Amino acid sequence: MASDIPALERAYRHTVDYLAGLDSRSVATTTGLHALRAALGAPLAARGARPEAIIDDLARATQGGQLGSASGRFFAWVIGGALPSALAADWLASAWDVNAGLYACGPAAAVVEEIAGEWIKDVLDLPRDASFALTTGCQMAHVTCLAAARHAVLRDAGWDVETDGLVGAPAIRVLATDQRHASIERALRFLGLGTRALQALATGEDGRLAPSALSRALAAGHGPTIVILDAGDLNVGAVDPFPELIPLAKGAGAWVHVDGAFGLWARASSARRHLVDGVDLADSWATDAHKWLNTPQDNGVAVVRDRSAHKAAMTISASYLATGGEARDAIDWTPDWTRRARGYAIYAALRELGRDGVADLIDRCCGHASALAHGIAALPGAELVAAPTLNQGLVRFTAPAASNEVDHDRRTDEVIARINATGEAYFGGTTWRGRRAMRISVCNWRTTDAHAQRAIRAVRAVLSEPSLG
Repeated sequence: MASDIPALERAYRHTVDYLAGLDSRSVATTTGLHALRAALGAPLAARGARPEAIIDDLARATQGGQLGSASGRFFAWVIGGALPSALAADWLASAWDVNAGLYACGPAAAVVEEIAGEWIKDVLDLPRDASFALTTGCQMAHVTCLAAARHAVLRDAGWDVETDGLVGAPAIRVLATDQRHASIERALRFLGLGTRALQALATGEDGRLAPSALSRALAAGHGPTIVILDAGDLNVGAVDPFPELIPLAKGAGAWVHVDGAFGLWARASSARRHLVDGVDLADSWATDAHKWLNTPQDNGVAVVRDRSAHKAAMTISASYLATGGEARDAIDWTPDWTRRARGYAIYAALRELGRDGVADLIDRCCGHASALAHGIAALPGAELVAAPTLNQGLVRFTAPAASNEVDHDRRTDEVIARINATGEAYFGGTTWRGRRAMRISVCNWRTTDAHAQRAIRAVRAVLSEPSLG
C-alpha cells in the first residue's frame, strides 16, 4: 500500500517553491485553456500511479495556470492571501480529515470552531449572545442569515415555513440597494423567495442609501419585510448610514441583514470603525474570513442575533446522529451536513494577528488602496472616479480626442488588459454609474508599499506605449 509521506513531502516542496516565487512570477496566468487541457487531459489509465508522481505531474502540468491571487500585487477582486498559520492549519484540517458537522465526529474541530466564532464576534464587536455559522463563503452566509430572516418574519406573521413551506405563505418583500452584490439575488433564489420579491432602492452618487429612500419604500408596502444594507459595496466600498437606516427599518417591523463581505472588518480598526458605526443594530451579518482575515478560500461567516430563528432554519436531526449534548454541533447552524473543519484556519489567523494585527492589516490595506488610486489617477490619461473609502477605489483611462463615453470605456478595458498582460500587477474592470472603470481592491497581508509603487510603474509604462495611442 502506498505511503502518505512521499506525496506530502512533494506537495510541501512544490508549495514552498510556489510561495517563494510570488514576487518574481507573473500575477497573470501564462498558460492558456487549450494548453492546460492538453497537459492535464490524458485518458485515465487502467493502472494507478504513485502518489508522489501524481503530485509532481500535477504541479508541472498546471504551471502557469495559477492566477496569482495570493500575491501582494493582485488587486482585481476582494481576494486575500492566506496567512502562514491559516494555510498550515488548513493543511492540518485536511490531514485530520474529520466531518466537522457534529461534535461526535470531530470534538477538537467543534471546540476550535466554537472559540473562533466567539473571537469573531468579539473582534467585530457584534452582539456576544448572537449565534454564528462558519460557511463556505459569503454566498452561503447570506443563505444562512436570510433563511433565519425568512423564518422570523413569517413566524411573526403566524406562518411556520419549515413545516408548511412557502406555498400559501404571506409574501415577503425584500428591500436592497441598487449596489447589492449578486450573491443576494442568488440567495433569494435558493430560498424560494425569488428575485421578484426584491425591490432595488436607488443610492446616491456616493453609493449609499439615503434614509428618505428607505422610508418611502417601507411606507409603500406592508407585510413581512427584509431590508438588506451594505457594509462596503464591491465597487467603491460604500457603507450605508446604519445609525439612521436600521432604526427606520426596525420601526417598520423589518428584519435588517448586512452584507459585510469585507467592510464589516472595519469594526476592528479604531481609525475606520466610525465608518460602520451602528452596524451592530442589525439582525444578521454576513462576512468572509477568506477576504480580509486572509484565511484560505472556503471560509465565510454568518452571525444572527435571533438564535432561535437561526437554529430553526438550519437544524436537523436523525436517529443515527450522536448529538453533542452541551457541546456545539455545527449542523444546527449551517446548511452543510458533511463539512470541512474550517474553524482551524480562522482560529489560527486570529491568533497569528491578534487584535492589533487585525487592525493593522485593515489600515495597511486601506493605505495601499489610497496610494494606488491616487498614484494611478495622477498619471497622464488617467482620472480618479472614486477615491477609496476603505480598500476599494476606481480609476478610469481616457482616450485621446475621444468623441463619446464609449471610446473612454473601450480605452479603459484595453489599458486594464495590457496592465495585466505585463504580469506586474493584476486589476479588474467594472461598470460604475454607467461608465467603465478599473477597480482597485487591496486586502492581502502580503501587499507592501513597494508592491503599490511597482503597480503604478506598470500602469505608467502601459500608458506611455505608442501603440496605445
